[in-house]
Amino acid sequence: MVGTVQFGALAACIVLFVPMGLAGYHLSRNKMLFFSGALFISLAIGVHLTPYFPSVTNFVSSFSSSVVVLENHNSCFSFLHEIVFDVVEKPQLVSIDDNSNVSASDFDKSWTWAKSTPVIACGFQKLGHSDASDLLNGSWVVVAGDSQARLFVVSLLELVLEPGEMELVRGDLFKRHSDYQTVIDKIGVKLDFVWAPYTANLTSLLMEYKRNRRYPDVLVMGTGLWDMLHINNASDYGVSLGLARKLVMLLSPFSSEFGNDGPVTGSISIQSPHMFWLGMPTLVESMLNTEEKREKMKFAVRNAYERELFESKLLRQNGGPLLLLDINSLSRNCGGRCTVDGMHYDGVVYEAAIHVMLNALLIESQQRL
Repeated sequence: MVGTVQFGALAACIVLFVPMGLAGYHLSRNKMLFFSGALFISLAIGVHLTPYFPSVTNFVSSFSSSVVVLENHNSCFSFLHEIVFDVVEKPQLVSIDDNSNVSASDFDKSWTWAKSTPVIACGFQKLGHSDASDLLNGSWVVVAGDSQARLFVVSLLELVLEPGEMELVRGDLFKRHSDYQTVIDKIGVKLDFVWAPYTANLTSLLMEYKRNRRYPDVLVMGTGLWDMLHINNASDYGVSLGLARKLVMLLSPFSSEFGNDGPVTGSISIQSPHMFWLGMPTLVESMLNTEEKREKMKFAVRNAYERELFESKLLRQNGGPLLLLDINSLSRNCGGRCTVDGMHYDGVVYEAAIHVMLNALLIESQQRL
């Protein structure tokens, strides 16, 4: 409908301005009237018949959808995860007979956004070191969760640090079940990784922020895997997510309790934190490395936990405050060749998640201006 209206407006402009242009060639009045009438009738018929010709209708609709997406940045959030992975086997230096044991490291992996019309219209981009540093300049970033969150931090640091600097921090970052803090002086970024494998750990962290009235500019958090393995009760998990939602709302712009103190000053910080939920990955049951994991982390259990997350209304797509970083869809799209243990995926998956977050920050920053 919108496309037809726009096409009609274009036709009206042609009817109005083309005869005016022809008048410059000193055509007679009769010729002008005849040409204008014929042009008007032809275009009017074309506008009314457009819906009956699918090829024309599709063209007009695609053009119209591009305009709408560009005008409404909020709609671009729904296309952020339209990412395609390219997994190609590396050239082997051994004979074909020796290729039976192929591992994840035997493949080159890359990713890009899909080439659909709305994705192209949204203009998503892979940010380089300089652009990512400029975006996060002066910000306090907190990532809280389990080993998935730690791998997410690794990808973020690989983007904003120089290669030599990354090697210096990698050992500290991978200390088992520990927090990690760093300050990147060149861009003024304070980055905290908080080991928080259970939702109760997240609620404690949120209560601390509320008590101190000091909030990060960017907050990324997510739980589920440890709860699934060590507690294995989806209903209790849902209750804990509900409590987390109530605390998160106190940090969000919807809360009347949010004062003028605000978060730490940063280039992307305006009045309230940018908040994300780091989703659980796709689990490949046959690759899980212990019998306990294969028993407690079955497909049905994973779905039950996912259902509790959606029903908690913690996620923005369900009316909540947190934007989902959908590791489930990203890891599923990359496939079994992107994981060695069916749970932790190669860096390419978390790298894609980093750029989903960064592009979401760009959209949110434009909205808040």
